[in-house]
Amino acid sequence: MAELLAVALITVLAVISPGADFAMTVRNSYLYGRTPGILSAVGIAAGVLVHVTYTILGVGLLIAHSPSVFTVIKLVGAAYLVYVGCKTFVQRSQLDIDLTEGPAISSGQALRTGFLTNALNPKTTLFVLSTFTQVIHQDTPVWRQIGYGLFMSLAHLMWFTMAALFFSNDRLRAKMLRSQVVLNRVIGSILVGLGVALALTPTTT
Repeated sequence: MAELLAVALITVLAVISPGADFAMTVRNSYLYGRTPGILSAVGIAAGVLVHVTYTILGVGLLIAHSPSVFTVIKLVGAAYLVYVGCKTFVQRSQLDIDLTEGPAISSGQALRTGFLTNALNPKTTLFVLSTFTQVIHQDTPVWRQIGYGLFMSLAHLMWFTMAALFFSNDRLRAKMLRSQVVLNRVIGSILVGLGVALALTPTTT
């Protein structure tokens, strides 16, 4: 029971803490609508499973004890955040967007942006690794480890789906779109800042 409570607490705190995944969900929800926002949340949850899978398989131990491997993962994730942030920052306002029209990006694109944001996010890497290495022991059954991993993914899905529903509300979205240039620059700056911060963070686990 103590192990379960520890995993739940660490997961909740990690999920609700602001990060690139939250900024990405807000971006896709207010700019493209509810469906792309929810699909981004699904992609984020799937990205968590990537980290859970290699951790359970033992690759997590390699990353934890190999600074060079973790540095590569960190820099790739940081570069992706900076790329998306710059792209968002320079995006021009489109005040004539019709909110009744379909999404401006495909379902696959929405899923991909959410997935890559978390799959390449060193913050998620550290979150999963630290959780498994601190509260899970050698005698913890594999099925229980899988259950914990699924819980982590589900928690991300629920939180970011709620964020997508909130930020894709038509009235709120219309107000946000009227301030699209400012919002794009704020969100873009956050993503770039997170990317740069991750790239400059010392490789410690």
